Amino acid sequence: MEKAIIGRKIGMSQIFDEAGKVIPVTVIEAGPCVVVQKKTEEKDGYNAVQLGFQDVAERKLTKPEQGHLKKAEVPMKKVLKEFKLNKAAEMNVGDEIKADTFAKGDHIDVTGISKGKGYQGVIKRWNFQRLKESHGSGPVARHGGPVHRHAGSMGSGTDPSRIFKGKIGAGHMGAEQVTVQNLDVVSVDPEFNLIAVCGAVPGPKGGIVYLKSTVKTIREKKGEAGTSVNPQKASARANPQKASARNR
Repeated sequence: MEKAIIGRKIGMSQIFDEAGKVIPVTVIEAGPCVVVQKKTEEKDGYNAVQLGFQDVAERKLTKPEQGHLKKAEVPMKKVLKEFKLNKAAEMNVGDEIKADTFAKGDHIDVTGISKGKGYQGVIKRWNFQRLKESHGSGPVARHGGPVHRHAGSMGSGTDPSRIFKGKIGAGHMGAEQVTVQNLDVVSVDPEFNLIAVCGAVPGPKGGIVYLKSTVKTIREKKGEAGTSVNPQKASARANPQKASARNR
């Protein structure tokens, strides 16, 4: 079953499992969200629901946003996001979705806006290689003179005498939508609407993130890591007197 919710990134922490192994996690305040709008196959051509998250004062919304929420008879919400779910037809406007929608062990995709880095050069933005310090390169300089960290030549002058669209170079870095796929839900706290996700998710602390069931195909493990399922090898482990065990 497909599930989705809107949340806010709290920050990173770590959790110890039963074996004492440390797991780096990102804590997300997930929900509560309310269904603001419902799209149907008959009326809109597809099934989806629009969720609202984070209460906000009415004066901080535009007139169209206020009218949209008042028509649904739901509280004023700051963040709205539409999700295409296979169970969308069973949901109704006004339904509340909380963190316990997800459970420990679920696999999810997390989407957010990455941290903005401002205007960056080609070394930081595209991992270009810099010039060496010695043998005629001159002193370190970013502005004028020897250009240790500049992009350098970008093509021939006579033909084509221009730069093709899409050429990588210096420019604005970050502040773009990023999706991290197939993260594991480590724990869920329904009381405080918190979800701990294994690994890092895009965006700064306090950033809005969207959690949805992963699009990846999850294959079940057929055996423990490092353990062969070959019956001959299994019998050799059980009976070391066998020829197959002695010849190893």
